[in-house]
Amino acid sequence: MSRPARAAAALALTAAALVAGCGSAAPAARGPAAWAPPGWAPFLATSLVTRAGTWAVAVMGGSVAAHDNFWQLFVRPTGSEQWKLVTPPGTADNGGLVLADGGAQSLITGLRPSQGLTFTPLTLTRDAGRAWSSAGPLDAALANVPDALAAAPGSGTLLALTADGTAELAAPGYTRWSTLTSQRTLAATPAGRRCGLHTLTAAAFTAVGVPLLAGTCSHPGTAGIFAARNGTWQAAGPRLPAALAGQAITVLRLTRAANRTVALLKAGSGPADSLLAAWSADGGSHWALSPPLKLAGATLTSTACGPTGAAAIVLNGNKAQTIAGAGSAWQSLPALPAGTATLAPEPAGGIDALAVHRTTLTVWQLAAGSTTWHTTQAISVPIQFGSSS
Repeated sequence: MSRPARAAAALALTAAALVAGCGSAAPAARGPAAWAPPGWAPFLATSLVTRAGTWAVAVMGGSVAAHDNFWQLFVRPTGSEQWKLVTPPGTADNGGLVLADGGAQSLITGLRPSQGLTFTPLTLTRDAGRAWSSAGPLDAALANVPDALAAAPGSGTLLALTADGTAELAAPGYTRWSTLTSQRTLAATPAGRRCGLHTLTAAAFTAVGVPLLAGTCSHPGTAGIFAARNGTWQAAGPRLPAALAGQAITVLRLTRAANRTVALLKAGSGPADSLLAAWSADGGSHWALSPPLKLAGATLTSTACGPTGAAAIVLNGNKAQTIAGAGSAWQSLPALPAGTATLAPEPAGGIDALAVHRTTLTVWQLAAGSTTWHTTQAISVPIQFGSSS
């Protein structure tokens, strides 16, 4: 049996055991999905690197109140320096876009419900965004977090985190969903009780297809990351430094890059809060931690994941930080171009800043070792104002 087949089989057995113990097949119909939080919520602006290239999500257009805010998807194909607009057509995307790496040239997008929509449409591309097809849908609203959707390597099984704190699983085709667990159920497990699990904030798979969930712990000094192994949920978060023992910990991001699990953790709140990046090469058994980054009251507005586990964050005031991976330190970037929605790390060490002004996306590049941003591209996005009213 090949490694992908073994991983798929292991995932199927784990999921079956967890579903049997923690949930059941998703009901055929639910009540109306909760209204999506404001479509302009900037934290959904992000970028993701896959084998097909680098993908970036940003909201463009105008007023949220008039439903003139439209989330757009861009890709910089592998081997190219140019970005392309590849937003899936045909579905209202005022509620936000969430991405999942489908492997090879594939990407799966979830379009969060808005304007009374009662389900989450899913679309799939197998050719780096040149053509899209419908999948799913998920009969619920995806959570308003960038890691609400994840695909298992090899099998393509989808893991979706919903707005009501439920984790759902579906095999390719995505026509039948089953409940894997929920925040309430996971919080009642031994691992959940040790964390004091308050909310779920991210879903992911390890490189061998083990489902992971993450959230906010009410017990200080505990990183709430959980792995579905051997028919139960086990604590899989990193051990944090003693200096953070009294701090509340929230997992802001949990994703997979270069066969590593990458997490972004927020410790504390208010002026004393800080961020840490964490990397695991074995699905959460062992972690490498970055030095804490003191935020000094700054607000995090978007995050990005790059190749080899690199990460970048955008802060208010046109500020940004990046880290190259395990064993590196946080580095301040030069003041960002006005309107920067998200950053996109490059394989060669440079970084792109994607800046938005209504219907124009401007790409600025900071070459490795440079201190100056240079404009490299401008994309005019055809937005039909008033079309969602």
